[in-house]
Amino acid sequence: TLRKPLSQSSMADWASKNLNMHTQGIFRRRISISNMLSWNGGSIKKPMLITSNRTIKKEACEMFKLVQSYMGDRQTRMDRNHVALVTVTKCWSMQGLRDELYIQLIRQTTDNTCFRSLAWGWELMAISLAFFSPSPKFQSYLEGYIYRHLDSDENIAQRIKELVDLKNKKNSKSRKKRKQNTEDEGLPISTYAKYCYRKLQKVAVTGGKKGLRKPTVEEIMHARNAIVTPSLFGSSLEEIMQRQQEMYPGNKLPWVQTQLSQQVLALGGEQTEGIFRIPGDIDEVNALKLQVDQWRIPSGLSDPNIPASLLKLWYRELEEPVIPQQFYKECISNYENPDAAVAVVQLLPELNRLVLCYLIHFLQVFAQPSNVGRTKMDVNNLAMVMAPNCLRCQSDDPRVIFENTRKEMSFLRMLIVHLDTSFIKGLL
Repeated sequence: TLRKPLSQSSMADWASKNLNMHTQGIFRRRISISNMLSWNGGSIKKPMLITSNRTIKKEACEMFKLVQSYMGDRQTRMDRNHVALVTVTKCWSMQGLRDELYIQLIRQTTDNTCFRSLAWGWELMAISLAFFSPSPKFQSYLEGYIYRHLDSDENIAQRIKELVDLKNKKNSKSRKKRKQNTEDEGLPISTYAKYCYRKLQKVAVTGGKKGLRKPTVEEIMHARNAIVTPSLFGSSLEEIMQRQQEMYPGNKLPWVQTQLSQQVLALGGEQTEGIFRIPGDIDEVNALKLQVDQWRIPSGLSDPNIPASLLKLWYRELEEPVIPQQFYKECISNYENPDAAVAVVQLLPELNRLVLCYLIHFLQVFAQPSNVGRTKMDVNNLAMVMAPNCLRCQSDDPRVIFENTRKEMSFLRMLIVHLDTSFIKGLL
């Protein structure tokens, strides 16, 4: 569920309290908030946000130049992929720079008269949201800004025209002007805004890229491509099936689900102690995720915990859980009744039913006594690690969450023990 974003007056109030007001001219006059938050072709001498950290103060000014370089407003010898990489790596490594980057992008995408520069600013925001979230303090402000652009294409075109006309009146013909560009190049701004809005909701919960390995150019390119071509992770089941229609038109199940499941078994996962409980190396999991998103399974895998961890991540990040939200109450109400639990499965939409039955069939392999002796993962352990990936409690009350967690586990346990999944064999 989307929280109601900050109103424009609340955003103005937040800005007045948190912006590090800049000055200009020999009399050091303070720049207004509206000018502080409008496109700037020059450099900045101090951060946009108030901070006492000396390193942040220095890095923020350098980062502003990188933002301008990525947007095409400043010349650089680096290509845009490497500009994005340097920018993202700075913020990924230094948490204090993250809000600063987002406020700089807000500034440079406000009253920007060059459509190409504007689009690239939004593109950099989308890429950044793939790696790190803003602080909780800044999230509502960023959310409010993005929200205002969800259906703003006509307004943006009109605003650019007004600003260009105004500048043309002010500027003499002899003065060098910034190249104006109002025609649509590439994606509409609302497309970027809608992507950023969804991405912000997710990254605020997941926390972005994890692991010790720094961002790579491949990850930057992948994050950019995801704006137009949604990832296999974090999408809905319907979107995933639609995407694979071209490559695997006959498949009834998501390719990513069946391939990762088969990899776990091919690497001897059913004989591996702690499978699904012991996480795979996070950097290796990230690397595999990049490959899978390009419809590739590398041949050099040796640790079954890596595809097992990625498989859990895929289930967990689905836009809507495998068991849709409208069936949640029925699931936790029938956590002790085998027949009622099985009956809930038959009520699910066909795609969700097949995906869930495939998962249960897969878990039933691990629940066999001969395998439990090796994995130390009996049906209770399997239900415990997999239930959070199939069911999502919407309550904010810790007591309700705690109580429902037990019921979710018990419901999944009922399915592993009692659901007949024999029809799944051979289904792809």
